[in-house]
Amino acid sequence: MAHIPRKRFGQNFLHDHNIIYNIISSIQTTPNQHWVEIGPGQGALTEPLLREKVRLDVVELDRDLVVLLKDKFQLYPNLHIHSADALRFDFSALVEGDEKLRIIGNLPYNISTPLMFHLLDSAYCIEDMHFMLQKEVVDRICAAPGSKKYGRLSVMMQYYCLPELLFYVPPESFDPAPQVMSAIVRLVPHSQPPVMVNDISKLNRVVTQAFSQRRKTLRNSLKKLIAEEDIVALGIAPTLRAESITLAEFAKLSNLLLS
Repeated sequence: MAHIPRKRFGQNFLHDHNIIYNIISSIQTTPNQHWVEIGPGQGALTEPLLREKVRLDVVELDRDLVVLLKDKFQLYPNLHIHSADALRFDFSALVEGDEKLRIIGNLPYNISTPLMFHLLDSAYCIEDMHFMLQKEVVDRICAAPGSKKYGRLSVMMQYYCLPELLFYVPPESFDPAPQVMSAIVRLVPHSQPPVMVNDISKLNRVVTQAFSQRRKTLRNSLKKLIAEEDIVALGIAPTLRAESITLAEFAKLSNLLLS
């Protein structure tokens, strides 16, 4: 019996063989690498990954799909299936020795952002991540200062990772077809943070506050956190808006916070 995509799980199954080929070609696997696939669905990417002879763990929430995957790939000893919620899954527990994980997934749009930040808690043991996401989300992750798409997601993701847009994926590549264009992004965690931040929670606080009122200047959006004269002392014009502030400048602002 065919699996009916479930809206509550945000299921849109990839079926375009050209896109699948492009993804596998882009990620450059080698035998025995340790890969983790999030939300394998019916195995569109799982099967070609297994053929590349990687060690593969998959994390799937839908129990019906877990049964389907176990049946479909029962002859592959290099596959381990985890029936679990990726938002609560401890990815670091999969690591053996000093290896680093390579992550891939067609992420449900409704949990993509919190799931990426959950994964970044284990960034120290991740080599790279390749995700299918809503095009708008990828554009925001990769946006540079001065862009209308530049925002909290851009700053925070770029603190943790070097992002790279690989290519776009049209709606008709999925069943059912989503209402939006998708995109493949590569995220490579930095071996060392690109800027000095005393407290990541304070960086997040400043960035969130600045972009919560993005049409306001820094002197107004951050007035409850940082005095205008302190912003000036950093060499940052308080008349600028959040979308013009670089990651390095946000880091300097966050390092001013005492609590």
